[in-house]
Amino acid sequence: MGSHLALEDKKETVNEMRDKRHPELLIPASSLEVLKTAVIFGADAVYIGGEAFGLRAKAKNFSLDDMKAGIAFAHERGVKVHVTVNILAHNDDLPKAEEYLKELKELKPDALIIADPAIFMIAKEICPEIDRHVSTQANNTNYGTYRFWWEQGAKRVVSARELSLKEIKEIREHIPEEMEIESFIHGAMCISYSGRCLLSNFFTGRDANHGACTHPCRWKYAVVEETRPGEYMPVYENERGTYIFNSKDLCMIEHIPEMVEAGIDSFKIEGRMKTALYVATVARTYRKAIDDYLESPEKYKENMPWYLNQITNCTYRQFTTGFYFGKPSEESQIYDNNTYVREYTYLGIAGEANGNVCRIEQRNKFSVGEEIEIMKPDGRNIPATVLSITDEDGASQESAPHPKQVLYVKLSEQAEVYDILRREAPM
Repeated sequence: MGSHLALEDKKETVNEMRDKRHPELLIPASSLEVLKTAVIFGADAVYIGGEAFGLRAKAKNFSLDDMKAGIAFAHERGVKVHVTVNILAHNDDLPKAEEYLKELKELKPDALIIADPAIFMIAKEICPEIDRHVSTQANNTNYGTYRFWWEQGAKRVVSARELSLKEIKEIREHIPEEMEIESFIHGAMCISYSGRCLLSNFFTGRDANHGACTHPCRWKYAVVEETRPGEYMPVYENERGTYIFNSKDLCMIEHIPEMVEAGIDSFKIEGRMKTALYVATVARTYRKAIDDYLESPEKYKENMPWYLNQITNCTYRQFTTGFYFGKPSEESQIYDNNTYVREYTYLGIAGEANGNVCRIEQRNKFSVGEEIEIMKPDGRNIPATVLSITDEDGASQESAPHPKQVLYVKLSEQAEVYDILRREAPM
């Protein structure tokens, strides 16, 4: 593979690895509003998709103007922006991809996340100054693959979800020190090979590899023999029923030391279709957990109850550690309920503020007199009472029932710009 890849003895202690590597916290954003939230609540980098060539067609995604504004907002605050160009391209996609990459060149994102070798080579030709990262969609499961992409000019490779931490550590030991590894730390597992799902296309005609996934991995399944219609035979049978593909969400908040020890450079949160509340909660929690661990492993352990409480307060599914500690069992990965649990309801983001009055674009109904929380980037959650609600014309109203209505809300406590307003969901 080349003499420059010859490796010295790279055995390091956990402390040496911790002191040397300061992993990036990489947060998803579905819109300009969510990008700003991710930046304010602790992201080192944000990844976004444009209106084409990303794998989240149902996400709001970014127009070129929004992308320009988002990149400027992030860069002003020292945060990087990565843009997904990770479809698996067909012939007629290539000319359009070329034009799109020319547009991205002018916007100057920090990196492009690419799965298809053809698009990778086009990006290398058109915008070589932008870092190229190889998407998990490329099924990166061994150090030979990492070396290959390094030789092609990739700065970073995103590990396949099917890898254990032991395997990632071995990859780290067999690739150049300056090459970066990005791995998922939280979010949906996408059961198929590294998210390369064929079920959506087969069942609904919506191609997951072109960004239109319908999440059939979360549906309930049984097998029917063609001569016995109506007789459903379970593939896995237990007291809860049959659920072949339905995955728990990945959560590694308790295992940041092991992630650091494996030599991972970027901790990636999945969720490019999630709300600002979800993004704020997850970003803030992992930000504090990573910083606490880098400061002191003891502090990290002491604060674990707070991390766990916060991470389960946002929108979540049942949690798993995925493949990181070996192949997961049926019990550790599959479960019987694909419904998200919501302990808090997202009300809006505080905009311009004048004393205790702040401007918001409402997201869910709330009323005068209700007790809510002001969620701050520094980790505080401040209880507050809604004292009054006024529309843009100055008319008072008792409640805010209309989604996306611009309102001026007076609270018993002061909210600052970019604070999240949320309400505890009824039990």
